[in-house]
Amino acid sequence: MPKSASNSSIQSHAAYRLPKRGSLFSYVLKNKWSYLMLLPGVLYFILFKYIPMWGVLIAFQNYQPFLGFLHSQWAGVEHFREFFSDSAFWQLFRNTAILAVYNIAFYFPLPILVALMLNEVRIAVFKRFVQTMIYIPHFVSWVVVIGMAYVFFTTEGGVINELIAKFGGQKVNFLVSADWFRTMIMSEVIWKDTGWGTIIFLAALAGVDPQLYEAARMDGAGRLRQIWHITLPAIRSTIVILLVLRLGHFLDNGFEQIFLSLNSMTREVGEVFETYVYRMGVQQGRFSFSTAVGLFKSVIGLILVVGANYCAKKLGEEGVY
Repeated sequence: MPKSASNSSIQSHAAYRLPKRGSLFSYVLKNKWSYLMLLPGVLYFILFKYIPMWGVLIAFQNYQPFLGFLHSQWAGVEHFREFFSDSAFWQLFRNTAILAVYNIAFYFPLPILVALMLNEVRIAVFKRFVQTMIYIPHFVSWVVVIGMAYVFFTTEGGVINELIAKFGGQKVNFLVSADWFRTMIMSEVIWKDTGWGTIIFLAALAGVDPQLYEAARMDGAGRLRQIWHITLPAIRSTIVILLVLRLGHFLDNGFEQIFLSLNSMTREVGEVFETYVYRMGVQQGRFSFSTAVGLFKSVIGLILVVGANYCAKKLGEEGVY
């Protein structure tokens, strides 16, 4: 390597070295606008993510609000032992796990499929129109979604049941049927969030080199072969990362939707950890017990993320970290 090239390489590396302790303040002052842009995000995580983590301490206490963290009596793992020995534990775990598996099996692939379909659309105006239409449901609150479900599926003048009756069928009470509860929940999730989930995949597809498609067409590859050999491999790492992150929320099924959909007839198949925590913690005031349940759910999510990330790296993918 020539001497001039070697000197320029050394200078470029030196420019990226961390500042010395004495010059840290001047370094921050020099890049003050970058740090100012970073500040809201840092404050958000400190205030709403890190500081509330101290609240898990009450899972090991008989917490009394008037006594606080420091003076409440310690209970060790008593609340965990009580929860695991409760007959409701396996029912909650089964209901939560079934909905989570449904979410991975039925909802997770749909944004990928829709993104692939939109990527094949060549009329820009039509593509933007379809994207806008499928994004809109994401901004509708769950209260409105459940209200719409009631209007469509109630037996008292519901649109779907009226159509069933018009064609000679028997009206079905979808809203209080334990057999239909999970199907209704997943249908609402798919309608509301499938379009929004396509954004990341469409962004990944935008980075695919068009010359790859041209070379494939010259080799005689059709649309399906181009999707299989070019498009899917291009977004494979994105799919893996999102799947790993989704496993971290494997036991999170959404409190609002489940809570608003539950009734006395569907509670046996619809009660999940989130609604149980609300019932125990807010309605019955068992703060320590409900925190123990929430901590258990979070630990399971952490284990799934670490395990899935390890498997992804073993299979040659990037993973989350």
